[in-house]
Amino acid sequence: MLLDWLTFIIVFILLTIFSVAVFLLIKSIHFVPQSIKCTVERLGKYSRTLDSGLSFTIPLVEKISNNIDIREQVMDVPRQDVITKDNAMVTVDGVVFWRVFDAEKSTYRISDLDEAIMQLTVTNIRNVMGSMDLDDLLSKRNEINKILLKDIDLATDPWGIKVERVEIKDITPPEDMVNSMARQMKAERNKRASILESEGLRYAAIKQAEGEKQAMILKAEGQKEAGILEAEGYKIAEILKAEARKQASILEAEVQKESAIYEAGAIERKAEAEAKATELVSKAIKEGDIQAINYFIAQKYIEALQSIASADNQKLIMMPLEVTNLVSSISGIGEIAKEIFANKQIVKHTEPKN
Repeated sequence: MLLDWLTFIIVFILLTIFSVAVFLLIKSIHFVPQSIKCTVERLGKYSRTLDSGLSFTIPLVEKISNNIDIREQVMDVPRQDVITKDNAMVTVDGVVFWRVFDAEKSTYRISDLDEAIMQLTVTNIRNVMGSMDLDDLLSKRNEINKILLKDIDLATDPWGIKVERVEIKDITPPEDMVNSMARQMKAERNKRASILESEGLRYAAIKQAEGEKQAMILKAEGQKEAGILEAEGYKIAEILKAEARKQASILEAEVQKESAIYEAGAIERKAEAEAKATELVSKAIKEGDIQAINYFIAQKYIEALQSIASADNQKLIMMPLEVTNLVSSISGIGEIAKEIFANKQIVKHTEPKN
């Protein structure tokens, strides 16, 4: 009976020890999700940070104090009233993008991280926009975003926070200021329209003047070119005329030369013919041909009459001359020549022979 009780107690103790060991083993195994980091405390003091994946802790000694999401977070900044440097009341809202890069700092250096980032953002928005005029506030939104990003990121760095972007979503001025700005914008547009219109008229006038100037220049250049071309044409015409006159003179000289050569040839041929005729007449006279003598004398007589008629100092010539008298004169001259010829023949016959 005692042995049975001892066996039961030993089995119970072993089962209890086994159950506790299994429980502690299960408690020491941790599966950390992706983009989550866990801070581990050992006996109440920060020990380490667990990354995503399978991790182990010491049961009853270590525990996970905080699970930190390291993904980028979006925080909407509620609308708030801001007084600008020129005492204009505007309503502003925005958005902040941030993420945790150090799980230990974000857990142990700030108690309420979201609220701290919210209050810090609101304060910086009021400080930055309150130091600017309304016109700058509406026109320099990118510069405001850059200043806010720099200031908030610097302030949250000790908390293990990285501020990625700060964007001002909307800036709403009061209704009366909106109306005033609309009137001012309308006046500014009218002013710009008037300036543009005047500049357009001025530009058109300048272009018109430049066009007229260019037209006058082109006209003057055209006249100049026309004068040059006219002068060149006149020069070329004179050159061609001179060349034509030169060619005409050369041709005339050649014609005169050929004519002189021809006349010289004609005179030479005439002289040769006369010499030949004289030779023939002389031969005929020697042979006693009375007709040849008559022809020769008549020809010379007619040439003498032609010379008298063509003389420059003779304006009028009156010669009572009949053809029969001319013929009879020629016949008489022939008779005289015949007698002379007969006497020469007698003298030749009467000369003593050696």
